[in-house]
Amino acid sequence: MVVAKVKTIRERANHARYRPGQRGGFYESFFQRANHPTRPLAFWIRYTLFSPAGRPEAAEGELWAVYFDGESGRHAVAKREVPFAGRCSFARDSLSVAIDGARLSLGRLTGAAGEGEDAITWDLAYEGGGEPLLLLPEALYGAPLPKAKALVGAPMAVYSGLLRVAGRAVDVSGWVGSQNHNWGTKHTDLYAWGQVAGFDSHPDSFLEVATARLKVGPFWTPNMTPLVLRHGGEEIALSSLVQSVRADASFDYFTWRFRTETDRLSVEGEISASAGDFVGLAYRNPPGGVKHCLNTKIGACTVTLRRKSLGREVGIETLTTARRAAFEILTDDRGHGVTIRA
Repeated sequence: MVVAKVKTIRERANHARYRPGQRGGFYESFFQRANHPTRPLAFWIRYTLFSPAGRPEAAEGELWAVYFDGESGRHAVAKREVPFAGRCSFARDSLSVAIDGARLSLGRLTGAAGEGEDAITWDLAYEGGGEPLLLLPEALYGAPLPKAKALVGAPMAVYSGLLRVAGRAVDVSGWVGSQNHNWGTKHTDLYAWGQVAGFDSHPDSFLEVATARLKVGPFWTPNMTPLVLRHGGEEIALSSLVQSVRADASFDYFTWRFRTETDRLSVEGEISASAGDFVGLAYRNPPGGVKHCLNTKIGACTVTLRRKSLGREVGIETLTTARRAAFEILTDDRGHGVTIRA
């Protein structure tokens, strides 16, 4: 008898989880993002499906694209929505996504969204990235909670090709970023999420971090802050449930500080950006309602890594980037002051 091998979460990192027609509400996104090596320029492109709870016939495919221009302060924001049935597909056995002619596959993405000054088209390739990175403990990806899952399919991906922003060609050759995948039955109630794919001071290092709170009935959980740092050939994963709850973290508009430590090391950081670096996006929630996502890919980040032995500090390293940090806040608050663009 031949026993089929059960694939690990990393082996299935970019396999879609959505089953067309399922009645439970669901969202799923594959997104790419990258930064210019030296200038405050970045792109973010997102292939998404949204299926409202109890109404699978109303499922839609969404294309999102943002071009961040930190030099002019003008950011192009584009979105396109189409019915899912007959016009979209998300493969459950490979990275293969189609939304009304726009396509995403392993190493390639093409598409278009928006019009006028916000029109963005893309024909891009990417390579490299290393092993998929899991922000959550592996067991939680198959568990009922949290209801939102996230991972990085290709950290440190290197992009090439052209964006066209309002008809203007932008060559992204040599831009470094990541390919990411998230899904779930409900968006996280409140979070800050951050990522750095190559620090100015340490171009080969990668950071993934989040601070999240969940609402269970009328009660809020404490902050949970999982963090993974790939640095110097080592993966430092401080993401267990106990570790995440013990971490110290706080964020506001628009500065986020976090610290997490073990008996061997500590990681302390700050991610920040100005209000003008953000764009506001409206994310529909499968159970109902709309969350606001405040999104930038041109933030600043400083991370300090301290190593310890027998309770004493034995080494310290500081990683910095001035304009290459991704920083998002997801919230129900409407007093953040960022214009919702899509």
